[in-house]
Amino acid sequence: MTGQKTAVVTAAGKGIGAAIAHELAEAGYNLALLSPSGAAEQLAAELGGFGMSGSVTSTADLQALVDGTMARYGRIDAVVNHTGHPPKGPLLEIPDEDWHKGLDLVMLNVARMARLVTPIMIQQGGGAIVNISTYAVFEPEAAFPVSAAMRAALAGYTKLYADEYGRHGIRMNNVLPGFIDSLPETEARRQRIPLGRYGTVAEIAQTVRFLLSDAAGYITGQNIRVDGGITRSV
Repeated sequence: MTGQKTAVVTAAGKGIGAAIAHELAEAGYNLALLSPSGAAEQLAAELGGFGMSGSVTSTADLQALVDGTMARYGRIDAVVNHTGHPPKGPLLEIPDEDWHKGLDLVMLNVARMARLVTPIMIQQGGGAIVNISTYAVFEPEAAFPVSAAMRAALAGYTKLYADEYGRHGIRMNNVLPGFIDSLPETEARRQRIPLGRYGTVAEIAQTVRFLLSDAAGYITGQNIRVDGGITRSV
C-alpha cells in the first residue's frame, strides 16, 4: 500500500469532493478524506481509504488528518483543498464575522494545509496541491461577495506558493468551477453558459485528476477555469 501515491481530499463527503475522491481512487491513489458530517468517513470505508470527521477551519482537525494519513500510508503526494460555501448577502450588510468566516473557510484553509504538508512533500521530493475555487475570481458577482473576494486572495496566495516551492518540485493550482450539477439548476443561469448546460461533478474531478498527475508536471500557479465558457474575460 505504501508504494502507491496518496491523496488527501477535504470536504469529500458529497458533491464535487466525493466525485474527486472516486476519480482519484480510480486513478490508484490511497485516499485520506475529511468532512464535517461523517460522510467522508463512510466514503473512505467504501473506497478502502482513511476517513475522519472534522473541519477545514480547525488546525487541530487538519493536523489529525495529516498525522492519520502519514501513520497509515507514510506519504502525501497530492492534496485537494475543497470546502463549503461562505456566507452571502448584500455587500454592505455582511457583518465582520461573516467576512472572517469566509477568510477562515476558503483562504486560510489552504494556508493551514500548506504549512502541514509542505515539509512532507519537500522531504519526498515533490507533490501537487489543487484548490477548488470559483469562476467568480475573475468576474466577481454580487450573489457571491465573500466567496469572490476571498478566493481572489486565494489566487494571490497560490501564485506566491507556486513561486516559492516550485524549486522543491511542489505544484499548486486552482480549479475554478462554473455552475455545476451539485447545485440547484436555474434557467436564468443556464442561459448564461455558452455550452448551454451545467457542468458535472465528474468533469471537475477529471480536471483535478489531470492537474495532480505527471501529465500536468509543468503547470503551476494557475487558475484553471472549468466553467462552460461563462466568464467573458480573456
